[in-house]
Amino acid sequence: MVRRMILTLGVVLVLLTALGFVKFRQVKSAIAAGSSFQPPPTAVTSLVAKQGQWSGTLSLIGSAEAVQGVTIAADLPGIVDKIHFESGQQVHKGDVLVELDTRQEHAQLASLEAQRDLAKVNYARMDGLVKAGVISRMEYDQATSQQKASEANVNEIKAAIDRKTIRAPFSGVLGIRKVNLGQYLAGGGAIVTLQALDPIYVNFGVPQQTAAQIHVGRTLHVTNENAAGKVFSGRVTAIDSVVDETTRNLQVQATLPNPGGALRPGMFVQVEVVSGAPQSVIALPTSAINYAPYGDSVYVISDMKDPKGQTYRGVRQQFVKIGPSRGDQVAILSGIKPGDEVVTSGVFKLRNGAAVQVNNKVQPGNNPAPKPEDS
Repeated sequence: MVRRMILTLGVVLVLLTALGFVKFRQVKSAIAAGSSFQPPPTAVTSLVAKQGQWSGTLSLIGSAEAVQGVTIAADLPGIVDKIHFESGQQVHKGDVLVELDTRQEHAQLASLEAQRDLAKVNYARMDGLVKAGVISRMEYDQATSQQKASEANVNEIKAAIDRKTIRAPFSGVLGIRKVNLGQYLAGGGAIVTLQALDPIYVNFGVPQQTAAQIHVGRTLHVTNENAAGKVFSGRVTAIDSVVDETTRNLQVQATLPNPGGALRPGMFVQVEVVSGAPQSVIALPTSAINYAPYGDSVYVISDMKDPKGQTYRGVRQQFVKIGPSRGDQVAILSGIKPGDEVVTSGVFKLRNGAAVQVNNKVQPGNNPAPKPEDS
């Protein structure tokens, strides 16, 4: 009985050893096959890097502001008697906009003018009498004072009448009308806004680290999505004397022509300031850059060899220093050299040493100044 058990255990042990050896050979073969397996090439597009010149520019966001802009208001209270403008109308300096009711003032003016005329007659009579020695000098002085006071009263009521005729203080474009005929306007009541649009200011902030590149007289170019395809050129005309403590930006003001009023006060605009001499860069599509917290990189295509010594087209990851961007392009300041073939799309699928197959039938956007619908 014992011999039979020992024999059975021996047979089982031999079978287990044989199965383990077979499995070991299978796993070893699978590992060897896996280490020599090459995934199929990844389809990418590529571009040969070329050296180019980019003029030094700063790209910033600004806001348009009227050179002159006011809310026209009533100086004195009164009833709106006449309105001489329409909303959005172009007006010139001195144009009458609104007339308030002045019937009471005109009645007062007639009374005061009568008093003035009487005072003039009395003054003329007193002048003759004082020369003849009939009246005292005190009576003559009183007549003189009364004549001057009556003249002043007339001028005062005329000024009040004139102040109730509201005129445009400068040439510009009116906003939306805020009054109606017959409406009572309190002193300071708003009537309409008036903006001078040509020329126009553009205000923008410059980071303190680049503030030294901005000087009065610097050329700049302004674009706005509401005026597609139109570029407004102007110059820096003023620089603030202090840096904002919250944003650490220096406020800059530029003045530029605005024919037709295409730019309106309050609009956001894109500002490009010419900041220095041209710079030698390599321009690549933004899709070629692999952005990462530890550093930005691109993939350069070159001939490589696999473990079996066979040559294939593969990529190596190359870290780069990037500069400013324009449209679809970004400037590469260092890391690659002219003549390098760089992957321009599909970088998220790649790793160092991966095989690639270049297919440039469809290329990503690479326009330094794309139209809005293409960007």
